[in-house]
Amino acid sequence: MPGLSTGVVATIALVAVTLSLPCFLYGAWYIIETEPVTWDVLVHHLKFVVTGLVLTTVPVVFWMAPRLPDQFGGLSAIHAVLGLQAYAMLLFGMTGIVRIFRAKYEHDLYNDYDQDVLLDEIGGERMDHWRSRLRIGVFGYVIFWLLAYVVGVIRFVIRYAL
Repeated sequence: MPGLSTGVVATIALVAVTLSLPCFLYGAWYIIETEPVTWDVLVHHLKFVVTGLVLTTVPVVFWMAPRLPDQFGGLSAIHAVLGLQAYAMLLFGMTGIVRIFRAKYEHDLYNDYDQDVLLDEIGGERMDHWRSRLRIGVFGYVIFWLLAYVVGVIRFVIRYAL
Protein backbone atom coordinates (compact mmCIF):
# COMPACT_ATOMS: atom_id res chain seq x y z
CA MET A 1 0.00 0.00 0.00
CA PRO A 2 1.60 3.25 -1.11
CA GLY A 3 2.26 5.76 1.63
CA LEU A 4 1.78 3.39 4.56
CA SER A 5 4.69 2.04 6.54
CA THR A 6 5.31 -1.67 6.67
CA GLY A 7 4.39 -1.70 10.36
CA VAL A 8 1.00 -0.09 9.68
CA VAL A 9 0.22 -2.57 6.89
CA ALA A 10 1.34 -5.45 9.14
CA THR A 11 -1.00 -4.18 11.86
CA ILE A 12 -3.91 -3.96 9.42
CA ALA A 13 -3.18 -7.52 8.26
CA LEU A 14 -3.00 -8.74 11.87
CA VAL A 15 -6.30 -7.07 12.75
CA ALA A 16 -8.03 -8.50 9.65
CA VAL A 17 -6.81 -12.03 10.33
CA THR A 18 -7.69 -11.69 14.02
CA LEU A 19 -11.23 -10.57 13.13
CA SER A 20 -11.69 -13.70 11.02
CA LEU A 21 -11.57 -15.98 14.08
CA PRO A 22 -14.91 -14.80 15.57
CA CYS A 23 -16.47 -15.23 12.12
CA PHE A 24 -15.25 -18.83 11.92
CA LEU A 25 -16.33 -19.60 15.48
CA TYR A 26 -19.80 -18.13 15.09
CA GLY A 27 -20.32 -19.80 11.71
CA ALA A 28 -19.30 -23.17 13.15
CA TRP A 29 -21.43 -22.74 16.27
CA TYR A 30 -24.44 -21.69 14.21
CA ILE A 31 -24.36 -24.64 11.82
CA ILE A 32 -23.76 -27.12 14.66
CA GLU A 33 -26.54 -25.76 16.88
CA THR A 34 -29.24 -25.16 14.27
CA GLU A 35 -31.55 -27.96 13.23
CA PRO A 36 -32.69 -28.50 10.58
CA VAL A 37 -30.09 -27.14 8.17
CA THR A 38 -32.32 -25.35 5.70
CA TRP A 39 -31.21 -23.13 2.85
CA ASP A 40 -31.52 -20.02 5.05
CA VAL A 41 -29.42 -21.63 7.79
CA LEU A 42 -26.76 -22.65 5.26
CA VAL A 43 -26.63 -19.15 3.74
CA HIS A 44 -26.38 -17.52 7.20
CA HIS A 45 -23.56 -19.92 8.12
CA LEU A 46 -21.71 -19.27 4.86
CA LYS A 47 -21.93 -15.48 5.29
CA PHE A 48 -19.74 -15.74 8.37
CA VAL A 49 -17.40 -18.43 7.07
CA VAL A 50 -16.81 -16.62 3.78
CA THR A 51 -16.26 -13.34 5.63
CA GLY A 52 -13.65 -15.08 7.79
CA LEU A 53 -11.98 -16.57 4.73
CA VAL A 54 -11.86 -13.16 3.01
CA LEU A 55 -10.42 -11.51 6.14
CA THR A 56 -7.69 -14.14 6.19
CA THR A 57 -7.05 -14.67 2.49
CA VAL A 58 -6.85 -11.05 1.30
CA PRO A 59 -3.87 -10.20 3.58
CA VAL A 60 -2.21 -13.48 2.63
CA VAL A 61 -2.55 -12.99 -1.12
CA PHE A 62 -1.91 -9.26 -1.36
CA TRP A 63 0.61 -8.64 1.41
CA MET A 64 2.13 -11.75 3.00
CA ALA A 65 2.75 -13.96 -0.04
CA PRO A 66 4.43 -11.28 -2.19
CA ARG A 67 6.86 -10.48 0.66
CA LEU A 68 7.65 -14.11 1.53
CA PRO A 69 10.58 -14.70 -0.87
CA ASP A 70 12.50 -11.78 0.67
CA GLN A 71 12.16 -13.13 4.21
CA PHE A 72 11.86 -16.88 3.76
CA GLY A 73 13.51 -18.69 6.63
CA GLY A 74 12.99 -19.45 10.30
CA LEU A 75 9.60 -18.40 11.61
CA SER A 76 8.42 -17.11 8.25
CA ALA A 77 8.96 -20.57 6.72
CA ILE A 78 7.06 -22.22 9.57
CA HIS A 79 4.30 -19.62 9.24
CA ALA A 80 4.03 -20.21 5.48
CA VAL A 81 4.01 -24.02 5.77
CA LEU A 82 1.33 -23.97 8.47
CA GLY A 83 -0.77 -21.52 6.46
CA LEU A 84 -0.47 -23.59 3.29
CA GLN A 85 -1.40 -26.71 5.24
CA ALA A 86 -4.49 -24.92 6.56
CA TYR A 87 -5.63 -24.12 3.02
CA ALA A 88 -4.85 -27.68 1.91
CA MET A 89 -7.08 -29.01 4.68
CA LEU A 90 -9.80 -26.58 3.64
CA LEU A 91 -9.66 -27.88 0.06
CA PHE A 92 -9.74 -31.44 1.37
CA GLY A 93 -12.88 -30.65 3.36
CA MET A 94 -14.49 -28.96 0.38
CA THR A 95 -14.28 -32.17 -1.61
CA GLY A 96 -16.71 -33.58 0.93
CA ILE A 97 -19.01 -30.59 1.20
CA VAL A 98 -19.56 -30.54 -2.56
CA ARG A 99 -20.95 -34.11 -2.49
CA ILE A 100 -23.05 -33.47 0.62
CA PHE A 101 -24.46 -30.25 -0.83
CA ARG A 102 -25.26 -31.95 -4.14
CA ALA A 103 -27.09 -34.85 -2.44
CA LYS A 104 -29.18 -32.52 -0.25
CA TYR A 105 -29.86 -30.15 -3.15
CA GLU A 106 -30.96 -32.95 -5.51
CA HIS A 107 -33.44 -34.16 -2.88
CA ASP A 108 -34.59 -30.60 -2.08
CA LEU A 109 -33.68 -31.02 1.59
CA TYR A 110 -32.61 -27.38 1.94
CA ASN A 111 -36.11 -26.11 1.12
CA ASP A 112 -38.34 -29.04 2.01
CA TYR A 113 -36.60 -30.59 5.01
CA ASP A 114 -37.69 -34.13 5.87
CA GLN A 115 -36.18 -35.45 9.08
CA ASP A 116 -37.07 -39.00 8.06
CA VAL A 117 -34.67 -38.85 5.11
CA LEU A 118 -31.16 -39.74 6.22
CA LEU A 119 -28.17 -38.22 4.48
CA ASP A 120 -26.59 -41.66 4.22
CA GLU A 121 -29.61 -42.92 2.28
CA ILE A 122 -29.62 -40.17 -0.34
CA GLY A 123 -25.88 -39.86 -0.73
CA GLY A 124 -25.11 -43.45 -1.46
CA GLU A 125 -22.63 -45.79 0.14
CA ARG A 126 -19.83 -43.19 0.14
CA MET A 127 -21.67 -40.48 2.13
CA ASP A 128 -19.92 -41.42 5.38
CA HIS A 129 -16.65 -40.97 3.51
CA TRP A 130 -17.60 -37.48 2.30
CA ARG A 131 -18.86 -36.45 5.74
CA SER A 132 -15.57 -37.64 7.25
CA ARG A 133 -13.61 -35.64 4.70
CA LEU A 134 -15.61 -32.56 5.60
CA ARG A 135 -14.99 -33.00 9.33
CA ILE A 136 -11.28 -33.75 8.89
CA GLY A 137 -10.88 -30.79 6.54
CA VAL A 138 -12.68 -28.33 8.81
CA PHE A 139 -10.92 -29.43 11.98
CA GLY A 140 -7.58 -29.59 10.16
CA TYR A 141 -8.10 -26.11 8.77
CA VAL A 142 -8.88 -24.72 12.22
CA ILE A 143 -5.89 -26.43 13.86
CA PHE A 144 -3.41 -25.31 11.20
CA TRP A 145 -4.99 -21.85 11.01
CA LEU A 146 -4.54 -21.43 14.77
CA LEU A 147 -0.94 -22.62 14.62
CA ALA A 148 -0.17 -20.29 11.70
CA TYR A 149 -1.90 -17.45 13.55
CA VAL A 150 0.18 -17.96 16.69
CA VAL A 151 3.41 -18.05 14.68
CA GLY A 152 2.27 -14.95 12.76
CA VAL A 153 1.57 -13.06 15.98
CA ILE A 154 5.02 -14.06 17.30
CA ARG A 155 6.60 -12.84 14.05
CA PHE A 156 4.62 -9.58 14.29
CA VAL A 157 5.74 -8.98 17.88
CA ILE A 158 9.38 -9.74 17.10
CA ARG A 159 9.43 -7.61 13.96
CA TYR A 160 7.17 -4.67 14.78
CA ALA A 161 6.46 -4.49 18.52
CA LEU A 162 9.88 -5.04 20.10
